[in-house]
Parts: sequence; C-alpha cells; structure tokens
Amino acid sequence: MRPTCVFRSALRPTITRYLDLNFALGRRYKNTVTALVSLDRFLTRFPRTSQELTAETFLCWCQSQSQLTPRVRRSRMLIVRKFCLYRRRSVPNCFVPEPLLFPKPGQTITPYIFSAAEVGRLIRATSGLHRRSYSPLRPEVMRLALVLLYSTGLRIGELLRLMVGDFDPQEGTLLVRESKFHKSRILPLPQDVIGELEHYLQARREHQLSTISATPVISNQRQGGKAYSAWGFQCSFWALLDTCNVRTPSGRRPRVHDLRHSCAVNALIRWYRSGADVTTKLPFLAAYLGHISILSTYRYLHFVGPLRELASRRFRDSYGGLVATEAARERSKA
Repeated sequence: MRPTCVFRSALRPTITRYLDLNFALGRRYKNTVTALVSLDRFLTRFPRTSQELTAETFLCWCQSQSQLTPRVRRSRMLIVRKFCLYRRRSVPNCFVPEPLLFPKPGQTITPYIFSAAEVGRLIRATSGLHRRSYSPLRPEVMRLALVLLYSTGLRIGELLRLMVGDFDPQEGTLLVRESKFHKSRILPLPQDVIGELEHYLQARREHQLSTISATPVISNQRQGGKAYSAWGFQCSFWALLDTCNVRTPSGRRPRVHDLRHSCAVNALIRWYRSGADVTTKLPFLAAYLGHISILSTYRYLHFVGPLRELASRRFRDSYGGLVATEAARERSKA
C-alpha cells in the first residue's frame, strides 16, 4: 500500500506527482519517500518565497545529512537528482545536481555463499533455541524460515509477509503476494519443503495456535500473533550463526540476504551436476526469484569454487578436443 506523507514546502505539488508516478509504475519507493521527506522538511525552514531548490540549498541539505554513511548520503542525493530531472520536464531551467560531486560509492558487500553442509548445521541448531512465553514455537519457526529462505530464495520481506493461506498443500505451492514491483508469483515446492510446512502447521495445532488463512507463518504471540519483525528475526538468525560459528572470510556474520544468493548459486551447481542446459534454465530461475529481467538474476550468480570447477569440466568435455587439436597443429608448425 502507498504510504501517506504530508509535504509542506513549495515543491509539494511536484513531489506528490513524482511519487504518484513511482507508485503507478509499481516501484517500492520507501527510500525515495524518506529522501524527499527530508528535503521537504529542510526547505520548510526557509520562507515560502525562498523554498526554491538551488545549488546552494541543495548543498546545505547535503550537509544536513552528514550523520549518515557516505553510501546512504549518495543514495539520497541520487534520489533527489532523479526528482530534479523529472521536474525539469515542466520547469526547463530548474536546478539539477551534478553526480560527479556526490560521495563515491562505498565498496559493495561480497555475498557469503552458504554450503549445503553449513545450512544443514544451522537447521539442526534451531532445536537448541530457547522457547519463550511469547514464542513457544521459536525452534520450529526458525527451522522453517531457514528451509524456505535457502530452498526458495525468498526475500526477507516476502518471508515475513507469508500467511498460512498462501500455502496450498494440495498443489504443493506457495503464493508470494505483491512483492517487489507489485509482482506476485506462485512457487512450486520440493516435496521435502512441503513436508516441513505441514509439520510446522501441525505443531501450531498441537500448541493450540491459530492456523487460519490470515495467520502470519513466521510469527510469535506478541500483539495477538503478529509476524516477526525483520530485527527480531535477524537476532535469532545471529544466534544460530554464533552457535555454528559460521563467519565470512573477513570474520563478520553472513547476512540473511546471503541465503537468497546461496539459493541461486546452488541451483546452478545442481543443474551442472545433473547435466542440464543451464542457459535455458536461467529464465526459470529469474521467474522463481521474482525478477523482472534475467539481468537482475546475474547479480546472484557468483563464480564460486564448486561452480567454477563444474563449468570448467563441462567446457573441457565439450570443447577440449578442439583445443587439443589446435595445440597439436601449432606444435607441428614449430
């Protein structure tokens, strides 16, 4: 649902039209709203007649964001620049900031690719999580969450928005509603994942917890059975990582989102091992992950060791003879 914000500066009509356009295009624009709200609040400090966005006021607004990290500041500046480019359609002489003056983008985080063995350890470790009065099924909830994240590549927001009614045990599918770009998709589930969901729902019945369609799947008993917050889930995930001593090469904890990257990479590894045509499979992976383009999926296909070995072996089996023949021909010329 579109968030409602009150804008008060002289740019209010243009900001409102710009956000309406973003929403109509199906974009999730929480960061866009945050940046433009900040800009709007800043402009209201000036008299109404002085609330024009100029190079000077833009610089002052940027300085007011100094408490943020360079990456977040750059992101907000780019958002405002896009807004200015939109505004230029109706106000040709309006100010548009120059991106070359923005903070340099920080180094992106290299995703951690979980091995199947590591995920197995994490899943087994869920049985050791302490049950709470507000979360009597904490071990079962975290086990199911890990299974779904690793096997289906769900985004954390998609996981936490799942309702019991989104699972169809007859068809063996999971409905992911209104996700990124307002896209919904139906995911066919492996039989063992179907079994995990059925086992979890049975555990809820045994503890006399709700299993009606509108019940959040990943939930606790706070506020009448509310879904886990992203922070609450993150804390439980960290506890599992600490128990299993899973760390990245730099020593930090892997992110929840790294399980989505791991799902995509391990799908490729399975296809290579089974002899499947990976090229024709990639559009199916893109659809399964909820991407609007296969180009988005490429960001998740990291060339890790096992994948590199399998791809090299397939190339050798397919074209190794040609390479050897050409090498022999060069030796004979010498």
